[in-house]
Amino acid sequence: MHVVLIPAYEPDARLVRLVRDLVADGPVVVVDDGSGPRYAAVFADAAAAGAHLVTHPRNRGKGAALRSGFAAVTAGWPAAAVVTADADGQHTAADVRRVAGRVGEGRAIVLGSRAFTGDVPARSRIGNTVTRWAFRATTGRVVHDTQTGLRGYPQGVLGWARTLPGDRFEYEFTMLLEARRAGIALVEEPIATVYLDGNTSSHFRPLADSLRVYSPLLRFAASALLAFVLDTAVLLLLEALTGWLLLSLIGARLVSAGVNFATNRRLVFAEGRSVPLRTAAARYVSLALTLLLAGFGLLTALTDAGVPTLAAKLASDATLFVVSFAVQRAIVFSPGVAASATPVPAR
Repeated sequence: MHVVLIPAYEPDARLVRLVRDLVADGPVVVVDDGSGPRYAAVFADAAAAGAHLVTHPRNRGKGAALRSGFAAVTAGWPAAAVVTADADGQHTAADVRRVAGRVGEGRAIVLGSRAFTGDVPARSRIGNTVTRWAFRATTGRVVHDTQTGLRGYPQGVLGWARTLPGDRFEYEFTMLLEARRAGIALVEEPIATVYLDGNTSSHFRPLADSLRVYSPLLRFAASALLAFVLDTAVLLLLEALTGWLLLSLIGARLVSAGVNFATNRRLVFAEGRSVPLRTAAARYVSLALTLLLAGFGLLTALTDAGVPTLAAKLASDATLFVVSFAVQRAIVFSPGVAASATPVPAR
């Protein structure tokens, strides 16, 4: 059994049509995310068509609406899987059923994956390309449609999904980022690419919501930039005071690495604060030493191949930046690493 969950903000008649098309298959839950009195008639029509309504008194965002919907499904249909769909007509009833048919009993989220063929609005095509690249760079996983709202969730992952941060569009991207660490697979099911009226009904705000979606990577980049500036400033200061380059280099690196570690632990990977300080520090030092050796190896290999030193330096640093982000998220500041390594006592 599955329940279709549709978060909706200021919807039109397309929401009602989708409910009518799906209600015969099973329960449909619609979350009114604070749309206001002007849209009361649309939600009344959806309820008349058979939808179960959950209402937010004010607009809280898609992530918050999804969590409210997950809670409603868990309370009303404890054994049911959930298939989420958008209210703007992008997802057909046939595709919703296709995704529902792939949801199993294990820990795997099914993603309705669009091919982005045909007449696709530029902001949608560019946005998905950028998030697909960012996701692959930070996780090593290939997902062709990171922005899809058509997803299937087995009941077993709903509790986990409700604990994830983010109230708006960043919530669904965060879910993809955190899935691997939680041992949750991502499975893609091809669906149609549908954009109506140039996707003008979308409430995605290109600047504000993009910043939210990419915030983990942006915070990491800012932390790395801060460490670079600090490393350079301390190096110049110590060399001016001591005249000893090697000592100055070591001192600057210790200071910048310490600040980078503290910043990442507290601000970039907030869950890292639950990892014991000594454990996180040991992992960080191991990673730093590994990256130092890898950087030297990459730089040597590229320059030996004839690549100019500056270009080789930029290429190697960019590669190691991505690797460092992924390892720090998955291992250094991950509470799950220590938990998974702890044996369960026999009963």
